Amino acid sequence: MPPQGTWPGHPSGPLPSAEPTSAWPYAPARATSGWPSAPAPPAAPPARPAAPQPTAPRAAAPASPATRAAPGRRLLRPALPSFVLALIALGAVAVVVLWWKDTPPTAGLGDQLTAVGDILGLLSSYGFVILVGLMARLPPLERGVGTDRLARWHAMGGRYVITLVTGHVAFIVWGYAVSAHESVTSESISLVTTVPDVLMATVSWFLLLGIAAFSARAARRRLSYETWYYAHLYTYLAIALAFSHQFAVGPSFAGSADARIAWSALYITVGASIIWFRILTPLRKAARHQFTVASVQPEAPGIVSVYVTGRDLHRLGAEPGQFFRWRFLTRRHAWQSHPYSLSAMPRPDMMRITVKARGDHSDSMAYLRPGTRVIAEGPYGAFTPSLSGRRVVLIAGGVGITPIRAMFAALPRRMPNAITLIYRASHPRDVVFRRELDAIAADRGVSVHYVIGSREYLGYDPLESGELQGLVPGLHRYEAYVCGPPGMTEAAIASLRDAGIPRRRIHHESFDF
Repeated sequence: MPPQGTWPGHPSGPLPSAEPTSAWPYAPARATSGWPSAPAPPAAPPARPAAPQPTAPRAAAPASPATRAAPGRRLLRPALPSFVLALIALGAVAVVVLWWKDTPPTAGLGDQLTAVGDILGLLSSYGFVILVGLMARLPPLERGVGTDRLARWHAMGGRYVITLVTGHVAFIVWGYAVSAHESVTSESISLVTTVPDVLMATVSWFLLLGIAAFSARAARRRLSYETWYYAHLYTYLAIALAFSHQFAVGPSFAGSADARIAWSALYITVGASIIWFRILTPLRKAARHQFTVASVQPEAPGIVSVYVTGRDLHRLGAEPGQFFRWRFLTRRHAWQSHPYSLSAMPRPDMMRITVKARGDHSDSMAYLRPGTRVIAEGPYGAFTPSLSGRRVVLIAGGVGITPIRAMFAALPRRMPNAITLIYRASHPRDVVFRRELDAIAADRGVSVHYVIGSREYLGYDPLESGELQGLVPGLHRYEAYVCGPPGMTEAAIASLRDAGIPRRRIHHESFDF
């Protein structure tokens, strides 16, 4: 007899009758048969769906204390990004004050150009520390700001910082050349060959330019995630090479021990955070929870679910919509971690992620062997239910259904028509979890709409504002959650805004960061 409560597709038994969770009270009933095959594509474009008719509400399960948001916890999220940005700006002001206090009066054009180069260098050095800190996986930032937003800040900030450091090089060389009455070329050679640590700083600059080239949008489209990831690791080397140069020739540090101590403390704090949260914490969790691959099951063409067993997984504190960074300890996968969302809430002994083949790493997930050990970092992400008491519309596109599916099963239903899921896919074979979603909808008395086919095939845009309002009457009163490819996400957000939903009630996550 198979063990009681095994998961869908797990080799040790049939589908369970419930999906227990640690943080949410509801456990939807599940079917007890095998996985369905993808339906055949329709022979003709389907008619536009009619507005749903009201149905008699089913009794909603009362919210337990575990589901009630702590006072102020959700209210903190909109404010926290602004607070973080204000803190970063305050640090930049402190850097300018440091430069102003320690910069001697300028006596000519050469000194003025050099002074500009000095402040650009200080700001770029500060900016690199901030960029690394944003991606240090600090839990308050990951949960309060969100990984996708942090990644956008990191990418945008990287462009500014590269511009600053390039300006620093140009103005310093120009200023020194003017003061020495030399050409820019000869002064560049002199600086590199005679001034302490400038050669290392020059190597650092070229490394950063190379990393910026790899990160450009046109290059990213042609690079695998793995290539981009390994190129980014050189950022740490570039920062290390440039650090001593700041103390050797920086006028703000040459005569101030306090400035050197404070600057070193900033670098040490960020470096220690990287070591603690990106290395030691994942290793500690792996030892405690013993993450191990149990099985890999196909869901759709190019999409698989990976079942990971472990101990006391409910103690991880994961919420619907969050993700982990997964490092599978095989020869091929052990050198890097990748972010994948939970496609169901963790049980005390098992988690599930669902992955679409989109690169070297995700392509090989289908070949993971049971018994493979895993290091899982997280949970991360602020794409979680706000529990505001409003009705909720969930919009998923493609494999963006993974975090949405976890929300769909876990959100408390406190009123009729409280939860509506709209699932966008290009072809019926791309639909994932259809049996699960139908079972959840039937059991909980909530709605799910499958919008399948390209706009050309359907003859209209199913995510246009009027179409969404036809599927969800009173849409302007809803809280919205959107996850899918960037183009679909942007279109859905624009339509939701046109339907009257304020931006603060539209939550989204891109899995393209």
